[in-house]
Amino acid sequence: MRSMTSWSMMTRVCGLLTAGLVASSQVIGAELSGWAVLPPDTFAPGPTSGQFASSAYAAHPLPLVNKQPVQGFSAVLKGPVDGTFHVMDDNGFGSKANSPDTLLRVYGLRPDFKMFDGSSIVGSGAVAPVNFQTGAALSSFGDNSFITLHDPDNRLGFTRIADRTLYPYSGSGPGNASTSVDPTIQSGKLLTGADFDIEAFQRDRNGNLWFGEEFGPFLIKTDAAGKVLRSEIPMPGVQSPDNPYLSGTANLGRSRGFEGMAINRSGDNLYTLLEGTVVGDPLNSLRINQFDISTEAYTGRQWVYQLETAGTNIGDMTVVSDNQFIVIERNGDTATTVGGNPFKKLFLIDLDQTDANGFVKKTELVDLMNLADPHDLNGDGSTVFTFPYVTIEDVLILDSRTLLVMNDNNYPGGGGRGAYADVNEFLLIRLDQPLAIPEPSTVALAACGLIVAVASRLRLGRCV
Repeated sequence: MRSMTSWSMMTRVCGLLTAGLVASSQVIGAELSGWAVLPPDTFAPGPTSGQFASSAYAAHPLPLVNKQPVQGFSAVLKGPVDGTFHVMDDNGFGSKANSPDTLLRVYGLRPDFKMFDGSSIVGSGAVAPVNFQTGAALSSFGDNSFITLHDPDNRLGFTRIADRTLYPYSGSGPGNASTSVDPTIQSGKLLTGADFDIEAFQRDRNGNLWFGEEFGPFLIKTDAAGKVLRSEIPMPGVQSPDNPYLSGTANLGRSRGFEGMAINRSGDNLYTLLEGTVVGDPLNSLRINQFDISTEAYTGRQWVYQLETAGTNIGDMTVVSDNQFIVIERNGDTATTVGGNPFKKLFLIDLDQTDANGFVKKTELVDLMNLADPHDLNGDGSTVFTFPYVTIEDVLILDSRTLLVMNDNNYPGGGGRGAYADVNEFLLIRLDQPLAIPEPSTVALAACGLIVAVASRLRLGRCV
């Protein structure tokens, strides 16, 4: 029977064969092993943006005529070739009111990390655009360097900016309620920062993209080119004040939706992590929910993450193994906060272990305010690296001992390191001890190969 020989069953068997082959270990230290930076004034072609926002810095005036900011990175995935990445912008300038002209995009890029090769520092530290599909180098962030979320088949259930003649919000910039929606947004049914505030994305086993956002909070499913494939999926029993279907009183704070979202290694379950506490839940607790991609529904499995005393928000979540994940936790203090105490850390959590109050087990992994930098890769004259930005929203495992961490610079906002617009920094962090990432052994690979050989005869798929 085909139901008994599905690809899902085969990958489950492969997973059982490879599970537990790497013993868990606690990481006790970390070092900055690579550093790169993208300047704040980095733009891509598109409709005029920032008409409803304002800038605190004269050097970065708004609006941006006939261009979009390549900024606000809130999620990252590996790109089409080694060393390239797909980075996701969030809603633009921070709210529905000031972002109706800012497009929701994912960009392709390649950082040329400054690194110590054993004798000297190599690499420029620059970040360059690449072709989104192939990873080939590009001279600028042109049309081939990104995808834009769009809804040409009208799958979404609410009125989008593309459905309007005039932008509906006045915000704080020169735009007003008489400003016409850009015709390219209308004709392409392009999605904007007033439609969704996307903060996380993942690629499933079928190559489709899933975005977690904060206005609903909703999950959005698109194809690999960003075309919406179905209606937005709400989180049962939870609504924010920005939910277009809000009924009654919201029970989740504004901008406190899906800030983190991980996918398991077999690519069939999402794990959504709220940034804020649902009304009635324990103080400073955040819900983690499991979502089944095959049924496109929440499974009912739920866990609770407890913020540290100094923590106020989470920034991202990424998978280590079926039960372990890395979470970014932070507060809002920066290097320029008077009397502040920036708290920026990575925690390893284990869904299979909970305390007496039902909170998932947490182990501190990395203190981003106290990273060893023996070769002073960022050139600040110190051998201790700090990462004091307000929003640190990207973490990706590159191998068992290397993490990529990035900040969202909230363009044209600033104050992370000084009284100027923040940059986007890309960090490679080398862990003292390896993460317990399941790695297939020779026996497991052989067994998996046998299963795939059978599968090929049945035309069911391949091992990934």
